[in-house]
Amino acid sequence: MTTLESLPVAVIGAGPVGLAAAAHLLERGLEPLVLEAGPAVGSAIRQWGHVRVFSTWKYNLDAASVRLLERNGWEAPRPTALPYGSEIVSGYLEPLAATPELRDRIRTGARVVAVTRQGMDKGRSQGRDQVPFVVRIEHDGGLVTEVPARAVIDASGTWLSPAPLGSSGLAVPGEAEARAAGLVTGPLPDVAAGGFAGRRTLVVGSGHSAANMVLDLARVARANPGTDVFWAIRAATPARAYGGGDADQLPARGQLGTRLRAAVESGAVQLLTGFHTASIDAQGDAVTVHSADGRTVEVDRVIPATGFRPDLSILSELRLDLDPAVEAPKALGPLIDPDFHSCGTVPAHGAKVLAQPEKDLYLAGMKSYGRAPTFLMATGYEQVRSIAAVLSGDAEAADAVELQLPETGVCSTSVPAAAEEEACCGTTAAVPLDLGFPTGLRHGRTGGTVTL
Repeated sequence: MTTLESLPVAVIGAGPVGLAAAAHLLERGLEPLVLEAGPAVGSAIRQWGHVRVFSTWKYNLDAASVRLLERNGWEAPRPTALPYGSEIVSGYLEPLAATPELRDRIRTGARVVAVTRQGMDKGRSQGRDQVPFVVRIEHDGGLVTEVPARAVIDASGTWLSPAPLGSSGLAVPGEAEARAAGLVTGPLPDVAAGGFAGRRTLVVGSGHSAANMVLDLARVARANPGTDVFWAIRAATPARAYGGGDADQLPARGQLGTRLRAAVESGAVQLLTGFHTASIDAQGDAVTVHSADGRTVEVDRVIPATGFRPDLSILSELRLDLDPAVEAPKALGPLIDPDFHSCGTVPAHGAKVLAQPEKDLYLAGMKSYGRAPTFLMATGYEQVRSIAAVLSGDAEAADAVELQLPETGVCSTSVPAAAEEEACCGTTAAVPLDLGFPTGLRHGRTGGTVTL
């Protein structure tokens, strides 16, 4: 007879946190079933594989995953090295997924489209905790299946649900058409791969992702005269984006802001402050972006670095208690709300903070942050360690949370920033190499692009 305890724990998403959850569950004697919508593990990271993260390998490796890898002959990378996204996939996630312990417990091309309780919609209460979850999966090719689970860990991230350009939280008029035409790109495009040299590009956003794109474009502009780089932020000052400099405990993150400031002050990047996108007009191969105050910018491409949102639709038949501002678990929301917390740190937390009214359902990883930014993978690793402990009945270990994250150096800033303008992906922001900007030199066209 099948019992609730004999069923697997469904883990949604085969990124770093999802695979870490599987490793911790195995160590606790629980059976994981990892469901990945993409064709391979780390599908989201593969889309920004050209980005070098500002957190070293030390902060990107999960302890249980490392133990599993080392039992299978894996050699850890240098802990102080800064990996590219592609290296995280090839050097860590792929070997982890290929271990004998995990390879048959991961299903790729398996998109979770709904989670519910067996025989119960959200309105039914009596006996709810005693019946299994039912996870509905849409497989490549269109086949739809359902699997029962004793618990669900949703580590599916937010990459597939980027925020719109409008500062009111809505897409602006003309945005959908411009996106469909490819004039508004996806998040974190590889600008060095082609298509941006000799063009005018506007980056919208003030987080690490935006800084990364601005600096990448500035390097393209330096090598390709006639390339213009515009950077639009909603704030009145870029102080927050410039960060903590030498005070940042992640040197690469501090250097990011320092080089960003240099790019703006040199004139290589044209900064537009207080810019609230109101509408977009697409005309042929170019777009005109209108600000609410009447300014316009005529460019060839727009890169939106406005953040991400959690897709909660798959959990619509489950009982959630979320922070109304950032859509994170209610107890976590106030700890990470970017209107009040300007640094990338958060108190150690685990299953108790992440618990939902729906027993044994947990949001983990970037999805647990909802709309809030500056997530580090190390945060997610401690989350799933605690979740695996509580699911195994070890409440003491689940409550013994510990997490040490590096300070940003700007934790005391009074400059607020909307979550939509912050960093994506948890470990964004490439470490730019020497930009070599000569002071005062501006590349490309300078006249008639911005209208006041």
